[in-house]
Amino acid sequence: MESIFASLLAPYQEYSTLNVFLEFTAVFFGLLSVWFSKKNNILVYPTGIVSTLIFVYLLYNWGLLGDMLINAYYFSMSIYGWYYWTRKKGTNDLNPITRMNQFEFRMAQGLFIFALLFVFLVYSFFDKWNSIIAYVDTFTTAIFFVGMWLMARRKIEHWLFWIVGDLVSIPLYYFKGYSLTGIQYLIFTIIAVAGLYTWKKELYERG
Repeated sequence: MESIFASLLAPYQEYSTLNVFLEFTAVFFGLLSVWFSKKNNILVYPTGIVSTLIFVYLLYNWGLLGDMLINAYYFSMSIYGWYYWTRKKGTNDLNPITRMNQFEFRMAQGLFIFALLFVFLVYSFFDKWNSIIAYVDTFTTAIFFVGMWLMARRKIEHWLFWIVGDLVSIPLYYFKGYSLTGIQYLIFTIIAVAGLYTWKKELYERG
């Protein structure tokens, strides 16, 4: 057990106190955001914005361009999602939880391909194709791009993208040496599975 904790904490020995504090804060607000998403609560967006802004700064300093782009995109989609979720007609939500239609399915496919190409070009420009991490990072970026867009649109399928992306990110961040963030994605996976169940139940009860 001690060796496990030692391996988790080892990368942080070279961290500044500020960066450790910032990563912990970003993880905390990230977990809050996913928890509020599970609850279908609008607070998913302000808490998510705090987390993503901090991660944009950290990931830029770490040189993880794909992850940085994900969080910059999360920030912009959080603004859109915040607006989309708050639209009401009287006391009723104009945009409740629904499933993807054919147009949104095609949009999701297009966004996935666009994200792959975009991150490929970014990594090529900065000459970052130097390890398997870059390829996995490109894949997870595309997965999360689609997941975030579907969440902003309040589509139940977004949980499937989160689950896949989170599962890949757990060992990826541990391998990168950012174990706190890896633990965050482990908890994200658990909450995402619960969130999928909760949203399915709400969708079923609404008929």
